[in-house]
Amino acid sequence: MNFSVIDYAIIAVYLAGSIAIGIFTSGRQKNSKDYFLGGKELKWWAVGFSIVASETSTLTFISIPGLAYKSNMTFLQLIIGYFIGRMLVTMFFIPAYYKGQIETAYDFLGKRFGDKLRKLTSSVFIVTRVLASGVRLFATAIPVHIITGLDYPTSIAIIGIFTLIYTYLGGLKAVVTMDVIQLFIYLGGAIVTMILVVSYLPNGLDDVFKYGTAGGINKFQILNFDTGGSLSAFFASPYTIIGAVLGGTFLTMASHGTDQLLVQRLLGCKSVRDSQKALMLDAGLIVLQFAFFLFLGLCLYAFYQGVPFDKLTIASTGKALTSSDEIFPKFIVENLPVGIAGLVIASILASAMGTLSSAISSLASSTYLDLFKGMRKKAGSNGKSEMFWSKIFTVLWGVVLIGGAMLFRDSKNPVVEIGLSIASFTYGGLLGAFLLGLFFRKPNQTDAIYGFLSGILIMVFVIYFSTIAYTWFTMIGVSATLLIANLSYFIRTR
Repeated sequence: MNFSVIDYAIIAVYLAGSIAIGIFTSGRQKNSKDYFLGGKELKWWAVGFSIVASETSTLTFISIPGLAYKSNMTFLQLIIGYFIGRMLVTMFFIPAYYKGQIETAYDFLGKRFGDKLRKLTSSVFIVTRVLASGVRLFATAIPVHIITGLDYPTSIAIIGIFTLIYTYLGGLKAVVTMDVIQLFIYLGGAIVTMILVVSYLPNGLDDVFKYGTAGGINKFQILNFDTGGSLSAFFASPYTIIGAVLGGTFLTMASHGTDQLLVQRLLGCKSVRDSQKALMLDAGLIVLQFAFFLFLGLCLYAFYQGVPFDKLTIASTGKALTSSDEIFPKFIVENLPVGIAGLVIASILASAMGTLSSAISSLASSTYLDLFKGMRKKAGSNGKSEMFWSKIFTVLWGVVLIGGAMLFRDSKNPVVEIGLSIASFTYGGLLGAFLLGLFFRKPNQTDAIYGFLSGILIMVFVIYFSTIAYTWFTMIGVSATLLIANLSYFIRTR
Protein backbone atom coordinates (compact mmCIF):
# COMPACT_ATOMS: atom_id res chain seq x y z
CA MET A 1 0.00 0.00 0.00
CA ASN A 2 1.11 3.54 -0.77
CA PHE A 3 -0.52 5.11 2.27
CA SER A 4 2.16 6.92 4.25
CA VAL A 5 2.62 9.02 7.37
CA ILE A 6 2.10 12.11 5.20
CA ASP A 7 -1.27 10.80 4.06
CA TYR A 8 -2.33 10.10 7.63
CA ALA A 9 -1.19 13.59 8.61
CA ILE A 10 -3.33 15.15 5.86
CA ILE A 11 -6.37 13.29 7.18
CA ALA A 12 -5.62 14.33 10.77
CA VAL A 13 -5.28 17.99 9.76
CA TYR A 14 -8.55 17.82 7.86
CA LEU A 15 -10.45 16.29 10.78
CA ALA A 16 -9.06 18.82 13.26
CA GLY A 17 -9.66 21.67 10.81
CA SER A 18 -13.30 20.70 10.33
CA ILE A 19 -13.95 21.19 14.02
CA ALA A 20 -12.05 24.49 14.14
CA ILE A 21 -13.87 25.94 11.12
CA GLY A 22 -17.21 24.73 12.42
CA ILE A 23 -16.67 26.55 15.71
CA PHE A 24 -15.38 29.72 14.05
CA THR A 25 -18.31 30.09 11.65
CA SER A 26 -21.08 29.26 14.09
CA GLY A 27 -21.51 32.83 15.33
CA ARG A 28 -23.80 33.82 18.18
CA GLN A 29 -26.77 31.53 18.65
CA LYS A 30 -29.62 32.80 20.81
CA ASN A 31 -32.46 30.38 20.05
CA SER A 32 -33.54 27.38 17.98
CA LYS A 33 -34.09 29.58 14.90
CA ASP A 34 -30.42 30.56 14.94
CA TYR A 35 -29.31 26.99 15.64
CA PHE A 36 -31.49 25.12 13.15
CA LEU A 37 -32.16 27.76 10.43
CA GLY A 38 -29.03 29.90 10.59
CA GLY A 39 -31.20 32.85 11.60
CA LYS A 40 -32.68 32.68 8.06
CA GLU A 41 -29.64 34.59 6.83
CA LEU A 42 -27.89 31.91 4.75
CA LYS A 43 -26.48 32.90 1.33
CA TRP A 44 -28.29 31.25 -1.58
CA TRP A 45 -25.11 30.09 -3.29
CA ALA A 46 -23.82 28.53 -0.05
CA VAL A 47 -27.14 26.71 0.39
CA GLY A 48 -26.97 25.49 -3.23
CA PHE A 49 -23.48 24.04 -2.74
CA SER A 50 -24.51 22.67 0.65
CA ILE A 51 -27.43 20.75 -0.87
CA VAL A 52 -25.13 19.19 -3.46
CA ALA A 53 -22.73 18.08 -0.74
CA SER A 54 -25.50 16.78 1.51
CA GLU A 55 -27.49 14.76 -1.01
CA THR A 56 -24.74 13.01 -2.97
CA SER A 57 -21.84 12.60 -0.58
CA THR A 58 -20.25 9.19 -0.22
CA LEU A 59 -23.02 7.44 -2.15
CA THR A 60 -21.77 9.35 -5.17
CA PHE A 61 -18.08 9.27 -4.40
CA ILE A 62 -17.83 5.53 -3.81
CA SER A 63 -20.92 3.74 -5.08
CA ILE A 64 -21.57 5.53 -8.39
CA PRO A 65 -18.13 4.72 -9.91
CA GLY A 66 -18.65 1.14 -8.71
CA LEU A 67 -22.11 1.05 -10.29
CA ALA A 68 -20.69 2.12 -13.67
CA TYR A 69 -17.87 -0.43 -13.30
CA LYS A 70 -20.44 -3.16 -12.65
CA SER A 71 -22.94 -2.12 -15.34
CA ASN A 72 -23.07 1.01 -17.54
CA MET A 73 -24.21 4.66 -17.63
CA THR A 74 -27.99 4.07 -17.57
CA PHE A 75 -28.11 5.50 -14.04
CA LEU A 76 -27.96 8.90 -15.78
CA GLN A 77 -31.59 8.45 -16.79
CA LEU A 78 -32.46 9.00 -13.14
CA ILE A 79 -30.59 12.29 -13.25
CA ILE A 80 -32.91 13.59 -15.97
CA GLY A 81 -35.75 12.99 -13.53
CA TYR A 82 -33.72 14.59 -10.74
CA PHE A 83 -33.50 17.82 -12.73
CA ILE A 84 -37.23 17.82 -13.55
CA GLY A 85 -38.11 17.14 -9.93
CA ARG A 86 -36.06 20.08 -8.70
CA MET A 87 -37.80 22.41 -11.13
CA LEU A 88 -41.21 21.29 -9.84
CA VAL A 89 -40.15 21.84 -6.22
CA THR A 90 -38.90 25.31 -7.16
CA MET A 91 -42.19 26.18 -8.84
CA PHE A 92 -44.71 24.77 -6.35
CA PHE A 93 -43.22 23.77 -2.99
CA ILE A 94 -40.88 26.64 -2.12
CA PRO A 95 -43.47 29.45 -2.61
CA ALA A 96 -45.90 27.52 -0.38
CA TYR A 97 -43.26 27.18 2.35
CA TYR A 98 -42.60 30.92 2.45
CA LYS A 99 -46.26 31.94 2.78
CA GLY A 100 -46.16 31.32 6.51
CA GLN A 101 -43.58 31.12 9.28
CA ILE A 102 -42.66 27.52 8.47
CA GLU A 103 -40.05 26.00 10.80
CA THR A 104 -39.73 22.54 9.22
CA ALA A 105 -41.07 20.74 6.17
CA TYR A 106 -43.72 19.05 8.34
CA ASP A 107 -44.84 22.36 9.82
CA PHE A 108 -46.48 22.98 6.42
CA LEU A 109 -48.66 19.90 6.90
CA GLY A 110 -49.47 20.99 10.43
CA LYS A 111 -50.73 24.36 9.23
CA ARG A 112 -52.67 22.84 6.33
CA PHE A 113 -54.21 19.79 8.04
CA GLY A 114 -53.45 19.76 11.76
CA ASP A 115 -50.83 18.99 14.38
CA LYS A 116 -51.47 15.23 14.40
CA LEU A 117 -50.34 14.85 10.79
CA ARG A 118 -47.33 17.07 11.44
CA LYS A 119 -46.16 14.84 14.27
CA LEU A 120 -46.91 11.66 12.34
CA THR A 121 -45.00 12.66 9.20
CA SER A 122 -42.12 14.03 11.25
CA SER A 123 -41.87 10.72 13.10
CA VAL A 124 -41.82 8.79 9.83
CA PHE A 125 -39.10 11.10 8.50
CA ILE A 126 -37.01 10.45 11.60
CA VAL A 127 -37.15 6.67 11.19
CA THR A 128 -36.40 6.85 7.46
CA ARG A 129 -33.54 9.30 7.89
CA VAL A 130 -31.87 7.21 10.57
CA LEU A 131 -31.82 4.17 8.28
CA ALA A 132 -30.82 6.02 5.09
CA SER A 133 -28.09 8.01 6.83
CA GLY A 134 -26.79 4.82 8.40
CA VAL A 135 -26.19 3.49 4.87
CA ARG A 136 -24.28 6.63 3.92
CA LEU A 137 -22.11 6.55 7.01
CA PHE A 138 -21.33 2.88 6.45
CA ALA A 139 -20.27 3.67 2.85
CA THR A 140 -17.59 5.99 4.17
CA ALA A 141 -16.26 3.31 6.48
CA ILE A 142 -15.40 1.12 3.47
CA PRO A 143 -12.21 2.99 2.45
CA VAL A 144 -11.24 3.65 6.07
CA HIS A 145 -11.53 -0.08 6.75
CA ILE A 146 -9.47 -0.99 3.67
CA ILE A 147 -6.74 1.54 4.46
CA THR A 148 -6.28 1.08 8.18
CA GLY A 149 -7.48 -2.47 8.73
CA LEU A 150 -9.76 -1.19 11.50
CA ASP A 151 -13.07 -2.99 11.72
CA TYR A 152 -16.20 -1.26 10.46
CA PRO A 153 -17.60 -0.28 13.89
CA THR A 154 -14.36 1.49 14.82
CA SER A 155 -14.12 3.24 11.44
CA ILE A 156 -17.74 4.40 11.70
CA ALA A 157 -17.20 5.71 15.23
CA ILE A 158 -14.17 7.80 14.22
CA ILE A 159 -16.05 9.47 11.36
CA GLY A 160 -19.20 9.99 13.40
CA ILE A 161 -17.57 11.50 16.48
CA PHE A 162 -15.68 14.23 14.60
CA THR A 163 -18.81 15.15 12.66
CA LEU A 164 -20.96 15.27 15.76
CA ILE A 165 -18.57 17.66 17.51
CA TYR A 166 -18.72 20.46 14.95
CA THR A 167 -22.45 19.94 14.32
CA TYR A 168 -23.17 20.19 18.05
CA LEU A 169 -21.11 23.34 18.47
CA GLY A 170 -21.98 25.24 15.31
CA GLY A 171 -25.56 24.41 14.32
CA LEU A 172 -26.77 24.86 10.73
CA LYS A 173 -24.37 27.72 9.94
CA ALA A 174 -21.41 25.50 10.69
CA VAL A 175 -22.98 22.61 8.77
CA VAL A 176 -23.56 24.71 5.64
CA THR A 177 -20.12 26.33 5.81
CA MET A 178 -18.41 22.98 6.15
CA ASP A 179 -20.59 21.54 3.37
CA VAL A 180 -19.28 24.16 0.95
CA ILE A 181 -15.67 23.48 1.91
CA GLN A 182 -16.19 19.72 1.84
CA LEU A 183 -17.84 19.86 -1.58
CA PHE A 184 -14.77 21.43 -3.17
CA ILE A 185 -12.44 19.09 -1.29
CA TYR A 186 -14.13 15.93 -2.52
CA LEU A 187 -14.66 17.19 -6.07
CA GLY A 188 -11.02 18.26 -6.19
CA GLY A 189 -9.90 14.86 -4.96
CA ALA A 190 -12.06 13.09 -7.53
CA ILE A 191 -10.75 15.22 -10.40
CA VAL A 192 -7.15 14.54 -9.39
CA THR A 193 -7.93 10.83 -9.21
CA MET A 194 -9.45 10.73 -12.70
CA ILE A 195 -6.45 12.53 -14.16
CA LEU A 196 -4.13 9.97 -12.57
CA VAL A 197 -6.24 6.98 -13.68
CA VAL A 198 -6.16 8.16 -17.29
CA SER A 199 -2.43 8.90 -17.09
CA TYR A 200 -1.80 5.30 -15.98
CA LEU A 201 -3.54 3.90 -19.07
CA PRO A 202 -1.12 3.14 -21.95
CA ASN A 203 -3.35 4.88 -24.49
CA GLY A 204 -5.15 7.28 -22.21
CA LEU A 205 -8.83 7.89 -22.94
CA ASP A 206 -8.66 5.59 -25.97
CA ASP A 207 -8.34 2.66 -23.56
CA VAL A 208 -11.47 3.79 -21.72
CA PHE A 209 -13.48 3.59 -24.93
CA LYS A 210 -11.74 0.37 -25.95
CA TYR A 211 -12.63 -1.57 -22.80
CA GLY A 212 -16.03 0.11 -22.55
CA THR A 213 -17.05 -1.38 -25.89
CA ALA A 214 -15.08 -4.65 -25.92
CA GLY A 215 -16.77 -8.01 -26.36
CA GLY A 216 -20.03 -6.58 -27.65
CA ILE A 217 -20.82 -4.64 -24.47
CA ASN A 218 -21.61 -0.93 -24.37
CA LYS A 219 -20.79 0.57 -21.00
CA PHE A 220 -21.48 4.03 -22.43
CA GLN A 221 -25.17 3.26 -22.84
CA ILE A 222 -27.30 5.97 -21.23
CA LEU A 223 -30.84 5.42 -22.52
CA ASN A 224 -32.50 2.05 -22.09
CA PHE A 225 -35.60 1.57 -24.23
CA ASP A 226 -35.83 -2.16 -23.49
CA THR A 227 -39.22 -3.01 -21.93
CA GLY A 228 -38.12 -6.49 -20.85
CA GLY A 229 -40.65 -8.32 -23.00
CA SER A 230 -43.40 -8.38 -20.36
CA LEU A 231 -45.15 -6.05 -17.93
CA SER A 232 -43.60 -7.71 -14.87
CA ALA A 233 -40.10 -7.53 -16.35
CA PHE A 234 -40.63 -3.85 -17.22
CA PHE A 235 -41.53 -2.92 -13.63
CA ALA A 236 -38.74 -5.10 -12.26
CA SER A 237 -36.05 -3.12 -14.12
CA PRO A 238 -34.88 0.05 -12.32
CA TYR A 239 -33.22 1.67 -15.32
CA THR A 240 -35.68 1.71 -18.20
CA ILE A 241 -36.07 5.19 -19.68
CA ILE A 242 -39.65 5.57 -18.43
CA GLY A 243 -39.08 4.08 -14.99
CA ALA A 244 -35.85 5.97 -14.37
CA VAL A 245 -37.08 9.41 -15.47
CA LEU A 246 -40.41 9.11 -13.65
CA GLY A 247 -38.72 7.54 -10.65
CA GLY A 248 -36.08 10.26 -10.53
CA THR A 249 -38.72 12.99 -10.80
CA PHE A 250 -40.91 11.68 -7.99
CA LEU A 251 -37.95 10.74 -5.80
CA THR A 252 -36.52 14.25 -6.11
CA MET A 253 -39.84 15.95 -5.40
CA ALA A 254 -39.96 13.87 -2.22
CA SER A 255 -36.34 14.39 -1.16
CA HIS A 256 -36.15 18.10 -1.96
CA GLY A 257 -39.73 18.99 -1.15
CA THR A 258 -40.57 16.84 1.90
CA ASP A 259 -37.29 15.65 3.47
CA GLN A 260 -36.19 17.90 6.35
CA LEU A 261 -32.56 17.07 5.54
CA LEU A 262 -32.72 19.33 2.47
CA VAL A 263 -35.78 21.48 3.15
CA GLN A 264 -34.07 22.75 6.32
CA ARG A 265 -31.48 24.50 4.14
CA LEU A 266 -34.06 25.97 1.79
CA LEU A 267 -35.93 27.40 4.79
CA GLY A 268 -32.68 29.01 5.98
CA CYS A 269 -32.53 31.36 2.97
CA LYS A 270 -33.60 34.98 3.27
CA SER A 271 -36.42 34.84 0.69
CA VAL A 272 -38.36 32.71 -1.78
CA ARG A 273 -36.16 33.96 -4.59
CA ASP A 274 -32.94 33.01 -2.80
CA SER A 275 -34.31 29.58 -1.96
CA GLN A 276 -35.29 28.99 -5.60
CA LYS A 277 -31.89 30.11 -6.87
CA ALA A 278 -30.18 27.76 -4.43
CA LEU A 279 -32.16 24.76 -5.65
CA MET A 280 -31.63 25.52 -9.34
CA LEU A 281 -27.88 25.88 -8.72
CA ASP A 282 -28.05 22.42 -7.21
CA ALA A 283 -30.05 21.14 -10.21
CA GLY A 284 -27.37 22.21 -12.68
CA LEU A 285 -24.45 20.87 -10.67
CA ILE A 286 -26.02 17.51 -9.92
CA VAL A 287 -26.21 16.50 -13.59
CA LEU A 288 -22.53 17.25 -14.16
CA GLN A 289 -21.49 15.56 -10.92
CA PHE A 290 -23.21 12.24 -11.57
CA ALA A 291 -21.97 12.12 -15.15
CA PHE A 292 -18.43 12.73 -13.90
CA PHE A 293 -18.50 9.95 -11.29
CA LEU A 294 -20.04 7.45 -13.70
CA PHE A 295 -17.30 8.16 -16.23
CA LEU A 296 -14.72 7.76 -13.47
CA GLY A 297 -16.09 4.25 -12.97
CA LEU A 298 -15.48 3.49 -16.66
CA CYS A 299 -11.92 4.79 -16.34
CA LEU A 300 -11.37 2.36 -13.46
CA TYR A 301 -12.88 -0.42 -15.58
CA ALA A 302 -10.24 0.26 -18.23
CA PHE A 303 -7.48 0.44 -15.60
CA TYR A 304 -8.39 -3.04 -14.35
CA GLN A 305 -8.76 -4.21 -17.97
CA GLY A 306 -12.40 -5.19 -17.65
CA VAL A 307 -11.89 -7.75 -14.88
CA PRO A 308 -15.14 -8.30 -12.90
CA PHE A 309 -14.92 -6.67 -9.48
CA ASP A 310 -15.36 -9.97 -7.62
CA LYS A 311 -12.24 -11.32 -9.34
CA LEU A 312 -10.10 -8.53 -7.93
CA THR A 313 -8.37 -8.68 -4.54
CA ILE A 314 -7.15 -6.21 -1.96
CA ALA A 315 -3.35 -6.33 -2.19
CA SER A 316 -2.71 -5.99 1.54
CA THR A 317 -5.00 -8.88 2.57
CA GLY A 318 -5.41 -10.99 -0.57
CA LYS A 319 -9.17 -11.03 0.01
CA ALA A 320 -11.50 -10.74 -2.99
CA LEU A 321 -13.72 -7.68 -3.28
CA THR A 322 -17.25 -8.41 -2.10
CA SER A 323 -18.95 -5.35 -3.57
CA SER A 324 -18.49 -2.96 -6.49
CA ASP A 325 -18.38 -0.21 -3.83
CA GLU A 326 -14.83 -1.35 -2.98
CA ILE A 327 -13.42 -0.70 -6.48
CA PHE A 328 -12.64 2.98 -6.00
CA PRO A 329 -11.20 2.61 -2.46
CA LYS A 330 -8.98 -0.23 -3.73
CA PHE A 331 -7.53 2.02 -6.42
CA ILE A 332 -7.00 4.88 -3.99
CA VAL A 333 -4.97 2.96 -1.45
CA GLU A 334 -2.98 0.90 -3.93
CA ASN A 335 -2.18 3.29 -6.76
CA LEU A 336 -2.22 6.92 -5.69
CA PRO A 337 1.09 8.70 -4.90
CA VAL A 338 2.04 9.79 -1.40
CA GLY A 339 0.05 12.85 -0.40
CA ILE A 340 -2.56 12.41 -3.13
CA ALA A 341 -3.92 9.29 -1.43
CA GLY A 342 -4.39 11.24 1.81
CA LEU A 343 -6.11 14.06 -0.09
CA VAL A 344 -8.56 11.69 -1.75
CA ILE A 345 -9.36 9.85 1.50
CA ALA A 346 -9.91 13.26 3.11
CA SER A 347 -12.26 13.94 0.19
CA ILE A 348 -14.25 10.82 0.99
CA LEU A 349 -14.41 11.80 4.64
CA ALA A 350 -15.51 15.29 3.59
CA SER A 351 -18.36 13.97 1.49
CA ALA A 352 -19.56 11.69 4.29
CA MET A 353 -19.25 14.25 7.06
CA GLY A 354 -21.25 16.75 5.01
CA THR A 355 -24.17 14.36 4.75
CA LEU A 356 -23.88 13.06 8.30
CA SER A 357 -23.85 16.55 9.81
CA SER A 358 -26.92 17.42 7.72
CA ALA A 359 -28.71 14.31 8.93
CA ILE A 360 -27.91 15.02 12.57
CA SER A 361 -29.07 18.62 12.31
CA SER A 362 -32.29 17.77 10.44
CA LEU A 363 -33.19 14.97 12.84
CA ALA A 364 -32.58 17.21 15.84
CA SER A 365 -34.58 20.09 14.31
CA SER A 366 -37.53 17.88 13.39
CA THR A 367 -37.55 16.22 16.82
CA TYR A 368 -37.40 19.49 18.72
CA LEU A 369 -39.54 21.75 16.53
CA ASP A 370 -42.16 19.21 15.39
CA LEU A 371 -42.47 16.91 18.39
CA PHE A 372 -40.98 18.46 21.51
CA LYS A 373 -41.39 22.22 21.30
CA GLY A 374 -45.20 22.08 21.43
CA MET A 375 -45.05 20.26 24.76
CA ARG A 376 -42.68 22.89 26.15
CA LYS A 377 -45.00 25.80 25.32
CA LYS A 378 -47.23 25.06 28.30
CA ALA A 379 -44.25 25.09 30.63
CA GLY A 380 -42.85 28.17 28.93
CA SER A 381 -39.58 28.43 27.04
CA ASN A 382 -36.88 30.94 26.24
CA GLY A 383 -33.82 31.16 24.04
CA LYS A 384 -31.55 29.52 26.60
CA SER A 385 -33.94 26.62 27.04
CA GLU A 386 -34.33 26.22 23.27
CA MET A 387 -30.57 26.04 22.79
CA PHE A 388 -30.23 23.49 25.59
CA TRP A 389 -32.79 21.08 24.16
CA SER A 390 -31.63 21.64 20.56
CA LYS A 391 -28.13 20.51 21.49
CA ILE A 392 -29.41 17.60 23.56
CA PHE A 393 -31.28 16.23 20.53
CA THR A 394 -28.24 16.85 18.33
CA VAL A 395 -26.11 14.62 20.56
CA LEU A 396 -28.87 12.01 20.78
CA TRP A 397 -29.24 11.61 17.03
CA GLY A 398 -25.51 11.70 16.44
CA VAL A 399 -25.10 8.68 18.71
CA VAL A 400 -28.08 6.89 17.12
CA LEU A 401 -26.77 7.39 13.58
CA ILE A 402 -23.35 6.03 14.49
CA GLY A 403 -25.04 2.94 15.91
CA GLY A 404 -27.42 2.66 12.94
CA ALA A 405 -24.55 2.51 10.47
CA MET A 406 -23.44 -0.77 12.05
CA LEU A 407 -26.55 -2.48 10.66
CA PHE A 408 -25.27 -2.39 7.08
CA ARG A 409 -21.75 -3.70 7.54
CA ASP A 410 -22.56 -7.13 6.05
CA SER A 411 -24.35 -5.88 2.92
CA LYS A 412 -23.04 -6.93 -0.48
CA ASN A 413 -25.30 -4.66 -2.58
CA PRO A 414 -24.24 -1.22 -3.89
CA VAL A 415 -25.00 1.18 -1.05
CA VAL A 416 -26.44 3.79 -3.43
CA GLU A 417 -29.24 1.38 -4.32
CA ILE A 418 -29.83 0.45 -0.66
CA GLY A 419 -29.98 4.12 0.30
CA LEU A 420 -32.46 5.00 -2.45
CA SER A 421 -34.60 1.96 -1.67
CA ILE A 422 -34.88 2.93 2.00
CA ALA A 423 -35.83 6.49 1.08
CA SER A 424 -38.42 5.30 -1.43
CA PHE A 425 -40.07 3.17 1.24
CA THR A 426 -41.67 6.21 2.92
CA TYR A 427 -41.09 8.98 0.40
CA GLY A 428 -44.27 8.06 -1.51
CA GLY A 429 -46.51 8.58 1.50
CA LEU A 430 -44.73 11.81 2.46
CA LEU A 431 -44.85 13.30 -1.02
CA GLY A 432 -48.47 12.20 -1.41
CA ALA A 433 -49.41 14.04 1.79
CA PHE A 434 -47.65 17.21 0.62
CA LEU A 435 -49.26 17.08 -2.83
CA LEU A 436 -52.62 16.56 -1.13
CA GLY A 437 -52.03 19.72 0.88
CA LEU A 438 -50.86 21.72 -2.11
CA PHE A 439 -53.45 20.79 -4.73
CA PHE A 440 -56.50 19.34 -2.96
CA ARG A 441 -58.53 21.73 -0.84
CA LYS A 442 -61.37 19.48 0.38
CA PRO A 443 -59.69 16.52 2.20
CA ASN A 444 -59.11 17.13 5.92
CA GLN A 445 -56.60 15.79 8.42
CA THR A 446 -58.41 12.48 8.88
CA ASP A 447 -58.42 11.85 5.13
CA ALA A 448 -54.76 12.80 4.89
CA ILE A 449 -53.77 10.43 7.72
CA TYR A 450 -55.69 7.55 6.14
CA GLY A 451 -54.03 8.22 2.81
CA PHE A 452 -50.55 8.62 4.30
CA LEU A 453 -50.66 5.44 6.38
CA SER A 454 -52.24 3.45 3.57
CA GLY A 455 -49.56 4.60 1.16
CA ILE A 456 -46.83 3.32 3.49
CA LEU A 457 -48.62 0.00 4.10
CA ILE A 458 -49.03 -0.54 0.38
CA MET A 459 -45.30 0.07 -0.03
CA VAL A 460 -44.63 -2.65 2.54
CA PHE A 461 -46.51 -5.04 0.30
CA VAL A 462 -44.78 -3.80 -2.87
CA ILE A 463 -41.31 -4.10 -1.36
CA TYR A 464 -41.69 -7.49 0.28
CA PHE A 465 -44.13 -9.28 -2.01
CA SER A 466 -43.33 -8.02 -5.51
CA THR A 467 -40.39 -7.71 -7.87
CA ILE A 468 -41.03 -4.04 -8.67
CA ALA A 469 -37.80 -2.00 -8.84
CA TYR A 470 -37.03 0.77 -6.33
CA THR A 471 -37.37 3.52 -8.95
CA TRP A 472 -41.14 2.92 -9.02
CA PHE A 473 -41.63 3.01 -5.25
CA THR A 474 -42.19 6.74 -4.74
CA MET A 475 -44.68 7.09 -7.58
CA ILE A 476 -46.69 4.09 -6.39
CA GLY A 477 -46.75 5.44 -2.84
CA VAL A 478 -47.87 8.89 -4.03
CA SER A 479 -50.66 7.42 -6.16
CA ALA A 480 -51.92 5.24 -3.31
CA THR A 481 -51.85 8.12 -0.81
CA LEU A 482 -53.75 10.54 -3.05
CA LEU A 483 -56.29 7.93 -4.14
CA ILE A 484 -57.13 6.70 -0.64
CA ALA A 485 -57.21 10.20 0.90
CA ASN A 486 -59.68 11.40 -1.72
CA LEU A 487 -61.68 8.18 -1.41
CA SER A 488 -61.86 8.77 2.35
CA TYR A 489 -63.18 12.28 1.74
CA PHE A 490 -65.77 10.98 -0.74
CA ILE A 491 -67.05 8.32 1.69
CA ARG A 492 -67.01 10.66 4.69
CA THR A 493 -69.08 13.35 2.96
CA ARG A 494 -71.69 11.01 1.46
